[in-house]
Amino acid sequence: MLIVQKYGGTSVGTLERIRAVAERVKRTAAGGNSVVVVVSAMSGETNKLIEMAQSFSKMPPTREMDMLLSSGERVTCALLAIALTEMGNEAIALTGRQAGILTDSVHTKARIEAIPSAPVMEQINAGKIVVIAGFQGVTRNGEVTTLGRGGSDLTAVAIAGAIRADLCEIYTDVDGVYTTDPRIEDRAKKLATISYDEMLELASMGAKVLQNRSVELAKKLGVKVVTRSSFNENEGTVITSEEGCMEKPVVSGIALDKNQARVSLIGIADRPGIAAEIFGALSNASVNVDMIVQTVGQDGKANLDFTIGATELDQTKYALEGFGAALGRQEFDDSVAKVSIVGVGMKSHSGVASLMFESLAKENINILMISTSEIKISVVIAKKYGELAVRTLHSVYELDK
Repeated sequence: MLIVQKYGGTSVGTLERIRAVAERVKRTAAGGNSVVVVVSAMSGETNKLIEMAQSFSKMPPTREMDMLLSSGERVTCALLAIALTEMGNEAIALTGRQAGILTDSVHTKARIEAIPSAPVMEQINAGKIVVIAGFQGVTRNGEVTTLGRGGSDLTAVAIAGAIRADLCEIYTDVDGVYTTDPRIEDRAKKLATISYDEMLELASMGAKVLQNRSVELAKKLGVKVVTRSSFNENEGTVITSEEGCMEKPVVSGIALDKNQARVSLIGIADRPGIAAEIFGALSNASVNVDMIVQTVGQDGKANLDFTIGATELDQTKYALEGFGAALGRQEFDDSVAKVSIVGVGMKSHSGVASLMFESLAKENINILMISTSEIKISVVIAKKYGELAVRTLHSVYELDK
């Protein structure tokens, strides 16, 4: 088999951990497999580099930040290649540039445009274990770029797609995808399989096992992904097509996102184009809007509610300042959370939403906003009830069985 393995920061956080990863990679190769390894920077290293840069400038140039931050992954991949070589394996470390990862020119959050398979396959065909620095690439003009949050996962999936790997294993400090956060509900169960779409919904709503960009790319390229722990030998969770998941429960998982804020615009001018102007201004300020609810008011006025990430509250207030009285009364509330249930089984089952609403009502949890899709129902509630809501829904949908 041709296998891509990715190891996150905690998995390579110390020299001892890098040695343990090398031993795992060696065992994989000894089983007759060709192996490509993608690594993150050692845990904490990226933050140290950022702090160093900010000791000189509060707003360092993004080009120089990419030069700086990409060094963390290069250190890890070189050390792992050295460890593997010492264990008797032929191994070679490659930077993102050497691996052929071509990106656009948006520094600190570049997007991958192409990965030719030749640079990596040439080394695999020579019998070597290829160790690639994740999180980075290069523009067609030769400028170093980084891929933003979750960039090493993205590198691994993109490489797996480019070389047509049989499997992409994402190693972290958790051993798979659970029905909900085990720190909130100790009866949470690990899922054997989950569809791309379900994982994409969970990832976009705060589940930290995989970044949604990685899941989106895996679905697009048809890459079979397994997420598992590098700290044990437990089976992980397979992320694959819906057809590969066999019989699915109605609800597969529950996500809680506490990084939410609700913006209420009460009595805005009810005229064509006002919503486009508001959300255009927010887009220009790089604010990501999630749920939107508009209600028609009276006397030419309307009310508009939407949610954003709590960390984008100041950007939002600044973006809305230019509208003045046209937005009526403005209210901002960062004491809310979003709870979501996800499952492809919802497509063929009725009554899923009503059970959710009834269950929350029994706990006297008031729903402030609702959003639905084919496989997801999300509600905004008071943040103080977030964990209670998760435990309640986990029980009523029998995810602990």
